[in-house]
Amino acid sequence: MIIGIGVDIVHVGRMERWRNMPGLPERFFHPDELSAALSRGSGSDLSLAARFAAKEAFGKALGTGLAGIVLKDIMVANRHNGRPEIRVKGTARAALKKSGANRVHVSLTHERDNAVAMVVLESLDESDKFIEGKK
Repeated sequence: MIIGIGVDIVHVGRMERWRNMPGLPERFFHPDELSAALSRGSGSDLSLAARFAAKEAFGKALGTGLAGIVLKDIMVANRHNGRPEIRVKGTARAALKKSGANRVHVSLTHERDNAVAMVVLESLDESDKFIEGKK
C-alpha cells in the first residue's frame, strides 16, 4: 500500500553557493554522502542538488515535512549498480516508522541547472509480500 508520494526540485546554483559556505553542507549532508558527491568533481553540485531534493521529497512523502528531522539522518547513497536508495537513521527512522511505511523508493534526475527527486513510501504487509512472490 502506498503511504505517501513526494517530489522536489532544487536549482543547482543553490548547492554551488552552499558548498562555498564553510560548515553549511555538513549541516545538511551525512559525511559519506558529502564525500561521494564531492568525488564526482564537476558533477558534485548536481549530485548534492539531487540528494537535497530527495530529502525534501522524503519529508513531503511523509506528509509532515521535515519538521523535527535532522537532515543528516536522511542519506542518499548509490547501490553497486548506481541505483539510488534512501537510508534513514535517528529522527528520520522514527518519522518513517510513525508513518507506517517500511519501504522507501527514490528516483533522481538532473539536467543543467535543476535536480529533481521523487520518493514513494510504501507499506508491505504479509499479503503484499505473497503477491510479489517473496513467500
